[in-house]
Amino acid sequence: MKVTVVGAGNVGATCADVLAKREIANEIVLLDIKDGFAEGKALDIWETSPINMYDSRTTGSTNDYSKTKDSDVVVITSGIPRKPGMSRDDLIATNAGIVKSVTENVVKHSPDAKIICVSNPLDVMTYCTYLTAKIDSSRVFGMAGVLDTARYRSFLAMELDVSPKDIQAVLMGGHGDTMVPLPRYTTVGGIPVTELIAEDKLNDIIERTKFGGGEIVKLLGTSAWYAPGAAAAQMVEAIVRDQKRIFPVCAWLQGEYNMKDIYLGVPVVLGKNGIEKILELDLNPEEKAMLEESASAVKNVMKVLDDMDVVS
Repeated sequence: MKVTVVGAGNVGATCADVLAKREIANEIVLLDIKDGFAEGKALDIWETSPINMYDSRTTGSTNDYSKTKDSDVVVITSGIPRKPGMSRDDLIATNAGIVKSVTENVVKHSPDAKIICVSNPLDVMTYCTYLTAKIDSSRVFGMAGVLDTARYRSFLAMELDVSPKDIQAVLMGGHGDTMVPLPRYTTVGGIPVTELIAEDKLNDIIERTKFGGGEIVKLLGTSAWYAPGAAAAQMVEAIVRDQKRIFPVCAWLQGEYNMKDIYLGVPVVLGKNGIEKILELDLNPEEKAMLEESASAVKNVMKVLDDMDVVS
């Protein structure tokens, strides 16, 4: 198995490191446009192999997509963070151009790959990837919900003083403050979370989850990378090992949840073919309203990309 990670920044390098240490693929290619950057990161990761006792080979490449040929899975982390004074539209235009170029090269050299988009703004960049790739939507999806549920579960574990291993949860909707956590589908060792925590405390945790990325930025002055990188790697593992894991991912909806032509976070079965099934939960009226509100916000951002005509 061969996995390529495009973008050797903090998130991409962390993803490659996790993939290597867990021996998820035989070969991991790290690619970046900065001269020598991916090669250096890949070499540094490979030099930990005798210490961490693994033999997944990690190699780096400066913008040479031929090295990525016949990848089974490609993770796209490329793009720039939003800078002071930069509008949302400017960020979308810049990153859409980057993601479009990356996707074209990925599909050219690995036409059968499953593509996981991690670039921000996540929902619209996944849409950009899909429009550019021109492949089945089951093979193009975004990493958001896996990260968001990880944050949600880690906050619950701290509050309840229990192992995060025993907490299962589902979040839906867009990546960001319009995400839709579902306490009704959150359990701790099989026990509904609502039986273990006061409503006000649970609501505080939900709000913290919605702004989890911003909390990290305030503390570090930059975006998170350990959790996002590990989340992307977990999705890769589900595909490479055909685990049929149920994860919330940014997926292309064609009628599910009465929504069409939108990339939105929903629970799916993830296996060797990519998204093997989109699971439709029986949402109550309040949950449906929140999901529709989130979808409306995502649609507005997707329209910004459409109006720019970046992807034809």
